[in-house]
Amino acid sequence: MSDIQTKEYPERENKMGTMPVPKLLITMSLPMMISMLVQALYNIVDSMFVAQLSEDALTAVSLAFPIQTLMIAVASGTGVGINALLSRNLGEKNFEGADSAAKNGLFLGIASCIVFAVVGLLGSHFFFALQTDNQTIVKYGTEYLTIITLCSAGIFLQITFERLMQSTGKTIYNMITQGTGAIINIILDPIMIFGLFGFPRMEVAGAALATITGQVVAVSMSFYFNATRNKEINISLKGFRPHAKTIAIIYEVGIPSIIMQAIGSVMTFGMNKILLMFSSTAAAVFGVYFKLQSFIFMPVFGLNNGMIPIIAYNYGARNKKRITQAAKLSVLI
Repeated sequence: MSDIQTKEYPERENKMGTMPVPKLLITMSLPMMISMLVQALYNIVDSMFVAQLSEDALTAVSLAFPIQTLMIAVASGTGVGINALLSRNLGEKNFEGADSAAKNGLFLGIASCIVFAVVGLLGSHFFFALQTDNQTIVKYGTEYLTIITLCSAGIFLQITFERLMQSTGKTIYNMITQGTGAIINIILDPIMIFGLFGFPRMEVAGAALATITGQVVAVSMSFYFNATRNKEINISLKGFRPHAKTIAIIYEVGIPSIIMQAIGSVMTFGMNKILLMFSSTAAAVFGVYFKLQSFIFMPVFGLNNGMIPIIAYNYGARNKKRITQAAKLSVLI
């Protein structure tokens, strides 16, 4: 059966079963490290420009960070599940299973952004009012978080499409899409926040709009690269129906990752509540520190994300030697 599938889909063979492991790990992980560092720039750049408005504006963006972290946790955790299942199926030469993992992963990404859009629309004001009675902070924060959550398709689909590329070893395209989105965000931030070149002055809402604009551009590019360069999988949703077993397998791997990352979101929310008892300045400073801290750890996360599809693919291919090599080299690095 494997021979038949390989002949029928010759373009679906990829480097994760053949390239020397040290070279493979570097070529997989380095673009992921760079793209994740760029991803961390989104929040840092927002804070840099928003801080020029006022301390209340910076505090509002800092208080919104736990929800943004939670969205990233759900998107990334689900992506880990998609990544592992898809790569394993490719290693087994089960191309129908790989396509099912990709399509159900896209479905989960769309479903997640709908959930967060509803929660953000209905609960953004309550979320900030729960933390502070400073109406300026509540106003700024509600505007920022409402836009970020209503347009969360940017972050969910961006991460999902990136995981599909990552599963087949094409991480260089992720670096291109992330970099482009970040550059657009950096350019648009001062224009939209301060109302330059004829744009209306949007202040904190402008920071949110600049962020999602960059994300939407990155999503569009990711979709294009998946459709034209990622021949190992088929992402067409024509006639698609959710497959409960595939979704369960994705979340079997993804939920522990979601929970681990979401703990940081809960911790940040709790710390903000404590610090706001002293002053909004303390919460603003903690928010900036936490974003800088996440920036420092991004290379480790990039290495981890580069290792997962290698191990999953070779697990599916029953190549124990390559699994052991990848794990040992990752720990050494």
